[in-house]
Amino acid sequence: MSTASQESHARGRTDVPLIEQTIGDFFDGMAARQPDALALVSRHEGARFTYGQLHAEASRLASALLRAGLAPGDRIGIWSHNNVAWVLMQIATAKAGLVLVNINPAYRTAEVEYALNKVGCKALVTMPRFKTSEYLGMLRELGAAKLPELKAIWWIDRPQDADEAAFDIPLARFSALLASGDAQDARVAQVQTLLHATDPINIQFTSGTTGFPKGATLTHRNILNNGFFIGECMNLTPADRLCIPVPMYHCFGMVLGNLACLTHGSAIVYPSDGFDALLTLEAVQAERCTALHGVPTMFIAELDHPRFAEFDLSSLRTGIMAGTACPIEVMKRVVERMHLPEITIAYGMTETSPVSCQSSTGTPLEKRVTTVGTVQPHLEIKIVDPDTGRAVPRGERGEFCTRGYSVMHGYWGDEAKTREAIDAEGWMHTGDLATMDAEGYVNIVGRIKDMVIRGGENVYPREIEEFLYRHPKVQDVQVVGLPDARYGEELCAWIIAKPGQELTEDEVRDFCKGQIAHYKVPKYIRFVDAFPMTVTGKIQKFRIREQMVQELGISEQKTA
Repeated sequence: MSTASQESHARGRTDVPLIEQTIGDFFDGMAARQPDALALVSRHEGARFTYGQLHAEASRLASALLRAGLAPGDRIGIWSHNNVAWVLMQIATAKAGLVLVNINPAYRTAEVEYALNKVGCKALVTMPRFKTSEYLGMLRELGAAKLPELKAIWWIDRPQDADEAAFDIPLARFSALLASGDAQDARVAQVQTLLHATDPINIQFTSGTTGFPKGATLTHRNILNNGFFIGECMNLTPADRLCIPVPMYHCFGMVLGNLACLTHGSAIVYPSDGFDALLTLEAVQAERCTALHGVPTMFIAELDHPRFAEFDLSSLRTGIMAGTACPIEVMKRVVERMHLPEITIAYGMTETSPVSCQSSTGTPLEKRVTTVGTVQPHLEIKIVDPDTGRAVPRGERGEFCTRGYSVMHGYWGDEAKTREAIDAEGWMHTGDLATMDAEGYVNIVGRIKDMVIRGGENVYPREIEEFLYRHPKVQDVQVVGLPDARYGEELCAWIIAKPGQELTEDEVRDFCKGQIAHYKVPKYIRFVDAFPMTVTGKIQKFRIREQMVQELGISEQKTA
């Protein structure tokens, strides 16, 4: 075997060509081929659409958005859990050439203000509220003064809803917006002819190590092809029904879910707006779903639900577990107890549309439960020494890098950060530590930096630290991730209070409430006099982690 073949470097197959259409054009073709096939079921809304019906509604919405004064290239936000409006926005914005900006429903005032202003959103579609989250209330609190570029808000309504109180940004019902469009509007078709597959079409925010989220900007070509090849790994066909309890604002729901289905003529099934284990089990049984997605936390909640044994899940065969490290024992339970013999594992990041590696339905079970599969088609991956940039030998640990069609257009309005992430040869440096075996299977073994993945949410400790530094009693703070059986990891903050100041855990949590997303609030808070440091004054986060693991008696669970 030559030295080159022993390097941790692999290229994906290229026998199936890349799709060079826009999302709108591709969807038009699919709907024309199978107008009567089931496309979408939203169980919590009691809604069902064939491909023909979904196409007509998405075309109507595209028309309405253009008639509302939006023009190709304009940014429009979507701040919502899973529903019909979300998928209509995904298709309609692509047809109208608008850039859809995904806003995390867990965001609070400071975060949504930053996100909307960073990319210059001209309009926003939002849920009015969800559980304890008052989305319109937060927008009303910010107002036009703090959101100068936002010219219109449409709230996702139901027929029985009363009107919402107006404020200084024009506010209207989403149903009224939809009604203002024309499914046969010639302007939509005219706009579509001017669009290119390489046009940016979607912005997703990733937590930034500088304390500010970065807007990863993705094109039609990025996410349409990724969705297609993800669906290929699952052998999706028009006979499949995919249950999607994962959120749309992530690539997991939007690409691995919606686009994997729409590129294969399969049906999308939303069991609920926010995740609910019982409703997911009910949806799989009632709709005879053949596929199910989830992060490990979701599968654990389903398996451990007191009523799990009541449900007939025998229709299932495949799906994806992803979002965070997948515990080997959980994978085995899912395969055996949830009738998912062909479940796959996917690995990637938002900046790569997102999937770079995935196992397939035919991957041997042992490889499926212990690795993240092999390189996806039309992509190239390598594992390099972070110091030299050279590919390491197979079996050795290094930084995972990828290049090809999936690499993002860039971070919106941040060329410097884009250049830091993507090198001159087009390689995206993920910051993840990985190994590659002799057969090309990849295993993610850690992270170069200290990103925490809590229940599928990527959280950068620096962002939490930057926020906590704003507390008037905090002198210094360090945040680390600790192993957690339920969420994969939980946040822990070590805080040094300012001299003469007394600070309590409750004060810290109250300071976070309503300002940062709930999953970014540290579960563990400790007040200390000093941090462990090297002789050169560098803080040793791994020492903090080790000490807390020992103090709390946490087991370091083995994960794939």
